[in-house]
Amino acid sequence: LSSGSLFRSYNKQRLDGRAGIENGKLQDLSDFQKCVVVDDKDFDWQGDKPLNRPLSETIIYEMHVRGFTQSSTSGVEHPGTYKGIIEKIPYLKFLGITAVELMPVFEFDENETEFVNPKTGKTLTNYWGYSPASFFAPEISYASNKNAGSVVYEFKEMVRELHKAGIEVILDVVYNHTAEGNEYGKTFLYRGIENAVYYILSTGCNQYYDNYTGCGNTVNANHPVTMSHIIQSLKHWVLDMHVDGFRFDLASALCRGKNGSLMGEPLLPLAISEDPVLANTKIIAEPWDCAGGYHLGNFPGRRWCEWNGRFRDDIRRFIRGDEHCAKDAATRMAGSSDLYSASGRQPFHSINFVTAHDGFTLNDLVSYNYKHNEENGEENRDGSDNNLSYNNGYEGESTNPSIIISRKRKIKNFFACLLLSQGTPMILAGDEMQRSQGGNNNAYCQDNEISWINWHDCDKNADILRYTRLLIALRKKHAVFRRDSYFKDTSEIMWCDRNGKNPNWENLSRFLAFKINGDASGIVDNEFYVAINTDKYDLTITLPTIEKKWYRVIDTSCKSPDDILEEGCEELLQHQGRYVLPADTFILLMSK
Repeated sequence: LSSGSLFRSYNKQRLDGRAGIENGKLQDLSDFQKCVVVDDKDFDWQGDKPLNRPLSETIIYEMHVRGFTQSSTSGVEHPGTYKGIIEKIPYLKFLGITAVELMPVFEFDENETEFVNPKTGKTLTNYWGYSPASFFAPEISYASNKNAGSVVYEFKEMVRELHKAGIEVILDVVYNHTAEGNEYGKTFLYRGIENAVYYILSTGCNQYYDNYTGCGNTVNANHPVTMSHIIQSLKHWVLDMHVDGFRFDLASALCRGKNGSLMGEPLLPLAISEDPVLANTKIIAEPWDCAGGYHLGNFPGRRWCEWNGRFRDDIRRFIRGDEHCAKDAATRMAGSSDLYSASGRQPFHSINFVTAHDGFTLNDLVSYNYKHNEENGEENRDGSDNNLSYNNGYEGESTNPSIIISRKRKIKNFFACLLLSQGTPMILAGDEMQRSQGGNNNAYCQDNEISWINWHDCDKNADILRYTRLLIALRKKHAVFRRDSYFKDTSEIMWCDRNGKNPNWENLSRFLAFKINGDASGIVDNEFYVAINTDKYDLTITLPTIEKKWYRVIDTSCKSPDDILEEGCEELLQHQGRYVLPADTFILLMSK
C-alpha cells in the first residue's frame, strides 16, 4: 500500500479546493483515492544483484534527484527525474564515484512551506524532502510518468542501471519525524492510528509532541511496533528496490525512549545493525539530533558508519589558516582513531566530508564569510552562522584574478585532504565543478537555479573537474589511502616538521607533513609524502630520505594541468632533499 499516494491525493484535492480542510472543518473525502496497490513483480531486474563494495573502496556522491538534472543546462530528456539520473550515468562513471547518496526519496509534502521569497514573491517549497509522508512509497514527482505505479518502475530502473555501471545506491532516510508535524499539523498517517505508539509525547499528555528533531514531532522509534515498522521499511527498500544502504537523518533521535531520554542501548539501532537481511547494507548515521543528542564516535552498534562532523570542522579550520589546527587535521587525515578505535571500528567507518547539502558548497566556503539566505523568506535568520569559511578578500562572486586563484587553490587543497585521508570520502554533487548557491547555506526551500546544478560549470571550471577526477583515480589506484586499519607506528607513517624531523605538536601551526610507507600492513604500494602549508608565507622544507626518487604528483600552486599530473607523467624532482612549498599549497610526492 502506498500511503504516500494517499497523502499526495489528499493534498492535491485540498489545493484544488474540491475537498479537504475548509473553515477549520474536514470536508467530504469519501471519493478520493485512498491508496495504490502496485503489482510490479513483472519488472525485469536483468539479473541485478547487490554490488557489496567494501567501504574502504567506496567514494560517495551526495545528490538531489531533481536538482541533479532539472536545469535546462543538463541536456537530458527527462530533467529532474530518476530517468534523468540514468542519462547522466556516463558522467558519474567519468568522475569515478562508486556510490550515489540520494537525498530523501520517500513520498513527502512539497507544499508544507509557507515562507515567501521576498525577491520574487513566490511561495517557497519543501525542496529537500526531509518530511516523509510514507516510509514505503518513492516520491512521485521524481518520476517522468506520473501514472499510478510508474514511479516504482522508474526507481527500480534507475537502481538497475546504476548497478550496471558499478555504482551503488544509498538512500538518505528520515525515520526520526514525519510530515504530520506537531499538534497543529495534518493528520493522515500515524497520528490517526495511535499517537502514543508512533510519537514521543509530552509527559502526561496524549496531545502535545516532544520535538527533538526541529520538525514538530519525534518518532517513538524504540517502541516495538514502530521499530518493526521501520525495519520492514528498510527491508522493503533492500529486497524489493535493491538499494545498497542508508544514511539515517538525525540518527540520535532514533536512540530516544518513550520519555525522550537517550537510551544506553537503544533497540532500533542495534536491531538494524544485527538484522540478517540488512547485514550487507551500508548503514550511516548522522550521529546527532536537534536537542543535544550527540553520538559521534560511539553510535550504538559496531557496524554503523558515521558522518564525521569533526573531520569537516577541523579540516575547514586548518585550510582556512587558523592557528594551531595542524594536530587536529593530522588526526582526521589519519582516520580519526580518537573517535572510532575504542568502539572497535576502523577508519572506513568515518564518513569524511567537507561539505554536504546542509551548509555552504565548496565554492561558497571560499567565497563568503557570512550566509546569505535572504531569499528563504526568514530574514536571514535560518541556517548556521558557524561556517568556518573565508571569502579570500571579497564577499561573493569576484572577477579579481588573484582572488579567483586563491579560491581555486583552497578548493584543490580541500579536495586533496578529503580524498587522500583515511576513511570513506563523501563529495557534495557539483563541488567538482565549483557550483555556487550564492552564499545560501540552507537552500532547503529553493527548487530553482540556486539549488540546481548548472552543467555549464563543467566547462567554466574544467580545471577543478579535471583535478577532482584525477584525485579520485589516484585514491582508487593506491591502497595506502584507503587502509582497513589504523596506522600503528613510524614504520607505517612518519610525521614531519618543515625540517623533516619529528614535529613538536604543541608548536606546530599552519604546516602539516607526513610520509606513508607503501609496504606495511600487507599493502604493496609506493611511498608517498604529503605536505600542506596554510600560512601566507612560502616555506622551504626538508624532504624525507628514501631509497628511490621523489616524483611530484600534486602541487596546488601550479596552474592546471600541472597542478595534478596523470599516472605515468609524474615529474622527477631535481632536488631530492628540499622543496619550496608556497603559501596555501598542498603537495603530494610519490616514490619511483
